[in-house]
Amino acid sequence: MNDDLAQEAISLALSGDWKKASEINQEILKSDPENIDALNRLSRAEAEQGNLLKARRFSQRVLKIDPFNSIAQKSLEKRKNLKKGEIYLSIPSNAQVFLEEPGKTKIVALLHLGSSKILAKLDAGDEVKLNTHAHRISVVTKDSRYVGRIPDDLSARLRNLIKKGNEYKVFIKSINKKEVKVFIRETKRSKKFSNIPSFSTEKIEYLSFTPPEFVYKKEKVHLNEENEDVV
Repeated sequence: MNDDLAQEAISLALSGDWKKASEINQEILKSDPENIDALNRLSRAEAEQGNLLKARRFSQRVLKIDPFNSIAQKSLEKRKNLKKGEIYLSIPSNAQVFLEEPGKTKIVALLHLGSSKILAKLDAGDEVKLNTHAHRISVVTKDSRYVGRIPDDLSARLRNLIKKGNEYKVFIKSINKKEVKVFIRETKRSKKFSNIPSFSTEKIEYLSFTPPEFVYKKEKVHLNEENEDVV
């Protein structure tokens, strides 16, 4: 029974229905008050609704049961500087958004991170956007708050591709106060560069018993001389 409710709670969260997700997780806790997964999900759901005090309390309940629970620890750390109602409400992206496609997607660690208060308002799965400047590309929130910078070599490539008509979507892949990784997906390729991948092709190797992350080795693919102006 609880397994079915858990799947329903996860589906509701993925669709952004945080209020209903809270109700379902609360239902699970009625029969299983120490269900850590439900408590962690409930903390996120309450935080997404701006109920930070409730969110902290649920994380604290987790830590009373499991003092070393990393999800609860990160949740408390992330939200300790936030005020009531202060959070970037967002519809979490479907899990399939993070499926890697050679040449079309890339995970990037950002440089020169923004303020801890801005980072505290973001979670994995939140959509952000690229902000193109003359000599660099920054990643910013949906309301244009600075998150971090794309490395210079990739910035140079993406600036040219965007200028010629390519389009991209960006999501937070993982985040803490010291590191932010984003997942960049090409959503439109210009006709001029129709045969040119946005990112170097990566061979993805699937390993048995590896929980749901991709393990891959990078294989550099060099562009033909005629395409060197893209780099």
